[in-house]
Amino acid sequence: MLEGILDQAKSGPNLPAVADLDRSLTYDELVHEVARFAAGLSDAGVVEGDRVALLLPNSVNFVVGALASMWLGATFVPFAVSDPDTRLITIATDCAPALVVTTRESDGTLAHTSLLELFAHRVFDEVQGNLESVVASHDPSRIAYAIYTSGTTGTPKGVLIDRAAFGAAVKATSDALGLSRTTRTLCVSPFHFDGSFGTLFPTLFAGGAIVIRPRDALLFPRTFFKAVKDERITYTGFSPSYLRLLLASPQIAQLSDSEIDVIALGGEASSVTDVRALQAFAPRIRVFNRYGPTESTIAVTHVHLKPELLSAGVVPIGVPHPGVFFYLIDDQGQLIEGPDQTGELYIGGSQLMTGYGGAPELTKAVLRSDVIPGTTVYRTGDLMSRDSEGNYRYAGRIDDVIKRSGVRLSLMELSEAVRAIEHVTAAACLTFNNEGSLGIAAFVVTDEPVTAFELQLATRERLPDSMLPDRFVVVDSLPLTKSGKLDERALLSEAGLGTLRPTT
Repeated sequence: MLEGILDQAKSGPNLPAVADLDRSLTYDELVHEVARFAAGLSDAGVVEGDRVALLLPNSVNFVVGALASMWLGATFVPFAVSDPDTRLITIATDCAPALVVTTRESDGTLAHTSLLELFAHRVFDEVQGNLESVVASHDPSRIAYAIYTSGTTGTPKGVLIDRAAFGAAVKATSDALGLSRTTRTLCVSPFHFDGSFGTLFPTLFAGGAIVIRPRDALLFPRTFFKAVKDERITYTGFSPSYLRLLLASPQIAQLSDSEIDVIALGGEASSVTDVRALQAFAPRIRVFNRYGPTESTIAVTHVHLKPELLSAGVVPIGVPHPGVFFYLIDDQGQLIEGPDQTGELYIGGSQLMTGYGGAPELTKAVLRSDVIPGTTVYRTGDLMSRDSEGNYRYAGRIDDVIKRSGVRLSLMELSEAVRAIEHVTAAACLTFNNEGSLGIAAFVVTDEPVTAFELQLATRERLPDSMLPDRFVVVDSLPLTKSGKLDERALLSEAGLGTLRPTT
């Protein structure tokens, strides 16, 4: 992947590469910045195989930092600037970065002070070195990045993606979407979320131009539509939840007059109603659906959602990328061969993660060699079926790991965070029907009177806003079924909440 970007710089050095509100770089300038930053990392003591934490917002700086880390043969680890210190320290302790690269606040103080007091760090602008002091690493087995996701153990876990898998995913995405040097991409998703990599790196690989706007500003549809118009955007990608935000805006009609050619959806299940609404506003736009667990590198499928594909009332996820293989396994552990049968999806091939950092047993539990003889596959926990045309269709989850607004969440991790609050003796987080969307309710037992608002404030100190429960319900106890399991139905019913099957 890095090599492809270097090739673009050689053949089109003066083409625009990446721009935010503070600066813009051509491909030649980008490569020089990346090399200089890699040298600065080396001067700061970072060596091949080290991890570099990027505590940076969506920006040109993040792109430079990520590419520079790979240039040096190091691993970049995106940190969310919006996360509380408690979570960041947990992640940093696990991945043990050689350096945390951060930015300086406008008042001259460093953000996340308690985190930075514990780990070596440098402000981005201070990481500069001799341009000729390091040579780019091209070892495909090196870990390109580590993404921390919610885990079934109740704590975040680091997914390790090597450069070969990263490169395969980037090329497949670029090819599937038809990206080129004329592509102008608006990045919407936060850069600490690997879904954003499906817009960032395939665009650079194809020689296109990246446009970056502050993530918070893009939560207002008017900012999105202004950027689309002013920057002549031709490609963007985001979650179905963000699509619903745009569809609710009166400005959605502007899409028909824009230069957008491709919109890619991903991160959670797409709605036929929403896709059709988008197509009604701008029929000429090619809408793609993409699917891929973090453990299989960004996305492993892309499908052009032509109207006839939606006739079954389900948005398909398409077919696997070249070099990627899907296997559906039934409840008896047998391979499903025919169409219209639902089974658990196992993924094999070129885009599999190396494993979870520092968690060999957890890695062994999901990277399996005993399911398909002679093949290592990733157990997704996703239920799928395949239609007669070969397109796969998502049918739900088999566990409590869900996706909401494109962010993967573990209900166990949420429950553990709530349980850690003072005076909380028991807690359970469940999904519910929040006016047609996936909501999360935290049911809490306390030993002292605590209000729902106080619980919300305390949880916000432990989790990012994207993971916060929508509802806090204080109860006397957590009821159990006859088999001794949590009676989820009783809890939701007593709170007047309807159920909604989790979706990814």
